Amino acid sequence: MFKTARFKLTAWYLLIIMLISVCFSAAIYKALTNELDRVERIQRVRQEHLSIPLPDGTTFEFRQRYPREFILDPKLVEETKNRLQLILLLVNLGILGASSLAGYFLAGRTLRPIKEMVDEQNRFVTDASHELRTPLTSLKTATEVYLRAKNHTLQESDTLHESNLEEINNLQTLSDNLIKLTQYQKSNGNMIFENTSLEEIVDGAVKKVANLAKYKKITLLNKVKDIKIKADRQSLAEMFVIFLDNAIKYSPKNTTVTLSSRVQDRFVVIEIKDEGVGIDKKDIPHLFDRFYRVDKSRTKTDVAGYGLGLSIAKQIADKHNGLIKVESEIGKGTTFKLFFRMV
Repeated sequence: MFKTARFKLTAWYLLIIMLISVCFSAAIYKALTNELDRVERIQRVRQEHLSIPLPDGTTFEFRQRYPREFILDPKLVEETKNRLQLILLLVNLGILGASSLAGYFLAGRTLRPIKEMVDEQNRFVTDASHELRTPLTSLKTATEVYLRAKNHTLQESDTLHESNLEEINNLQTLSDNLIKLTQYQKSNGNMIFENTSLEEIVDGAVKKVANLAKYKKITLLNKVKDIKIKADRQSLAEMFVIFLDNAIKYSPKNTTVTLSSRVQDRFVVIEIKDEGVGIDKKDIPHLFDRFYRVDKSRTKTDVAGYGLGLSIAKQIADKHNGLIKVESEIGKGTTFKLFFRMV
């Protein structure tokens, strides 16, 4: 599709360029030939007739033959016009060739963002469909098995409903995350940027994950200072919740997740450090890709999720012109470093 579109766009570029070039060449040819004809006419007049003013105000007219070298030969004029036509034709052919290459290149550059966007949408639909299929298949299978059996007990019915409810919750979580991801991919969304306290945002995020940390017996150590940044409070708090939620999920019991901050030049640097399983170096470049799941140490059998959280966090950081760096070592934990410009 895009290959055909590229050729069509190139053809339109060529049409526009050649129309301009041909019109410009025609104008040049017309102007030069008119000038040649004018000079020829003047020379003929001067050859045939010459008037000289006299002191008494009258003019004395006489005929004088100039040497032949002062006369423009009509054949020479016609030959000059033909050569001019040939030169302009060659110039236009050269423009056509150069424009073909330049137009094809420019068409590719023009269509590249559109192609990337369409490819991204196709990947999004494919990945979302794949992730949606898993809980739907589980729901369908459990229901079919239950209906095929006879003499259902109350316990079997309760088990089925619990399983179905869990899968429905997973579907709701997935759909909510997909909506969030789509919203944050918009130009500005509904974000309201204002001067706010980083400490207050992080404190709110810590409170939201406190129960999960308590359940896993993980200590949350918050050392973030009261630094002012310009941000959308709600989205930035959601970003910290995502990072903290990941740190808690992938950390063993009786460990510590530490949050700290420091000022570096005109930037504030927030570090979220855990003592979890760590991330392999080959996985770090893809960590913020949609639906990306790292090796078997982080599969869905160990931790629930669809690989959308960090993608959402990256979108939020980008909206704040922030930068995320990841440092990790297998078995020794992971540190996320977030860079934001200070007020």
